[in-house]
Amino acid sequence: MDDSRQKHRPVAIGPRIVASGGFDLLYREGMVLIEEVASYLDGDGRTESRGLPREASFLYASESMRLTTRLMQLASWLLLQRAVNEGELTAENARTEKEKVRFSATPTDRGGPGYGELPDRLRDYIAKGDRLFDRVQQFDKLERGGVPEYAPSAEGGIADQLARLKAAFGRLKE
Repeated sequence: MDDSRQKHRPVAIGPRIVASGGFDLLYREGMVLIEEVASYLDGDGRTESRGLPREASFLYASESMRLTTRLMQLASWLLLQRAVNEGELTAENARTEKEKVRFSATPTDRGGPGYGELPDRLRDYIAKGDRLFDRVQQFDKLERGGVPEYAPSAEGGIADQLARLKAAFGRLKE
């Protein structure tokens, strides 16, 4: 590649962000949540579920399985990314392995019959799991070189400023 093309090549900051301290925090939070949920479901959650009405009991079983599955998928992603960050695995190999980890969809509509009767702690863990899922999805997109989408909002917002910069620099080239 000649020097002029190399100078204008964009820098991929996503992988650097994923390899930063932000990932370490995400990793620790994820692993702590996984341990907390496992402990809850094996202990207090089991006790709390015994007193639920039939409909809520069925929903408890469904939601706890969904949460456990999602957290195990997230744990796989976190462990693979940690291996990359620590040099134990190449990014390409990790990407191949991550393709095998299909995240189960996070339900956009929580609720329905019996959901309000679920124990507060389970609903809290579900919400924490959903937030962790969203953060991992963002990190995964960054790691793959994606850039967050900026929706134009109000005048003076980030998208507005970026559009103005593009327009200004575009005029300079003409």
